[in-house]
Amino acid sequence: MKVVVKTVLDAPVERIWAEVKPPDLLRFVAEPLVIFDLIDPPSLPAQWSDGSYLVRMRFLGLIPLGRQWIVTSTPQPEDHAKGVFRIRDKGVGDIAKVWDHLIVIEARPDGRTAYRDEVEVRAGVLTLGVWLFAQGFYRHRQARWRRLVRQGLRYPGQAA
Repeated sequence: MKVVVKTVLDAPVERIWAEVKPPDLLRFVAEPLVIFDLIDPPSLPAQWSDGSYLVRMRFLGLIPLGRQWIVTSTPQPEDHAKGVFRIRDKGVGDIAKVWDHLIVIEARPDGRTAYRDEVEVRAGVLTLGVWLFAQGFYRHRQARWRRLVRQGLRYPGQAA
């Protein structure tokens, strides 16, 4: 089943693209709904690159959601000149056998950025529940994104 959630961020596309690449963004936009604990490798890169990262997930920091592989790739940059950027996580986990997440960010004529999460989820008999969770999770993520932009793209505790 597919989830598509869209928003407009009041920042230029180049700034949003730069912000998507460090793993700190994932932590910020997922919290407090989902907490990711890294298992392998022992640390995340400074920026996402093509690679695989095993994490343990906890709902609200308490309820175990199992392990998940975050498998990142950056599709070819053929659209960068047109102001379109993409990053993909073709994940798989203990619950979701398919968690194929594509982030698409596009420049808008007004200088803002169109941001879209597209996620294909499959989890056998649990697919409907996982799809419902993903609907809420990506709406939460985008609300956190908008908050971060309103804060001048500064994370809490970060100096101005």
